[in-house]
Amino acid sequence: MIDVSVVIPTRDRPELLALTLRTVLWQGDVNSEVLVVDDGTGSGTGEVLERLGDSRVHLLRNSGPPGVSGARNSGIAVANGHWIAFLDDDDLWAPGKLRAQLSVAEDAGADWVYTGDVTVDEDLHVRGGAPPPAPKEMVGDLRRYNAVPGGASNVVVRREVLDAVGGFDTHLRTSEDWDLWLRLAALSLPASVPQPLVALRTHGGMASRAVDQMLADIEIVAHRHGVPVDRARHERWAAWMCLEEGRRAVALHHYARAVMAGDVNSLGRAVMALIDPHITRRGPSQYDEWAMEAQTWLNQVGELLTEVRP
Repeated sequence: MIDVSVVIPTRDRPELLALTLRTVLWQGDVNSEVLVVDDGTGSGTGEVLERLGDSRVHLLRNSGPPGVSGARNSGIAVANGHWIAFLDDDDLWAPGKLRAQLSVAEDAGADWVYTGDVTVDEDLHVRGGAPPPAPKEMVGDLRRYNAVPGGASNVVVRREVLDAVGGFDTHLRTSEDWDLWLRLAALSLPASVPQPLVALRTHGGMASRAVDQMLADIEIVAHRHGVPVDRARHERWAAWMCLEEGRRAVALHHYARAVMAGDVNSLGRAVMALIDPHITRRGPSQYDEWAMEAQTWLNQVGELLTEVRP
């Protein structure tokens, strides 16, 4: 019997996918299958799987609508696991991530479960992160923004419950995970593992950098679920993404919109962005216990990095 089906959508990023898969295959004490759903040209993806040579990993073509939601739904359709876990092709898991989540969910009788996360740079150095909110707090926050840390790469959900609420909305290009979490939260409270077990790699090709699309999609989600979305928070996030890309003028525009949405503190953030254009490059303190815990397992991943880099 398969405990967990891990669904990984990918699109022409074999160099990122290779390391991501290594962190799936080192999950211990769990019987899993890994469904890599190719939504691109297929260039290089098959070669990555051949080099791994692991029978647990299966390559599928996206049989549904194009895009990350269609690819995830194609994986869900053929999954055999009692639980479904999602992972983007550029994110990483700590060893024991799946076992920790399954144990907590089963003890709590929960139908879905999340954990904590960190963001890392391309050399796998922690750049940010904090402990996740407790389940009741997280579900309350979901009404204002996507409060699940780490996005889709974090959550594990019971297959029958996922079937009951439906998969990802293929009409949403971003915020599709937030839409699904709201449907799950309407049924039951999740469980959580308060450890940094997911790492989000920052790079230029991140889907989350599509800030204009995100700002449009949150309005669709807000209207659909009747939730009072925190627009100021989303504008601040858009400003931060623009700062990381060196687009200070656009970042200031988003900070101004955050102020208009009621966040007067964004005036100070805008001033800081003008004074220090490299503010987003600051990492956590070397004494940050959350970051240190994550960096411990990330250093192990770093040893694999040289093996997968061309």
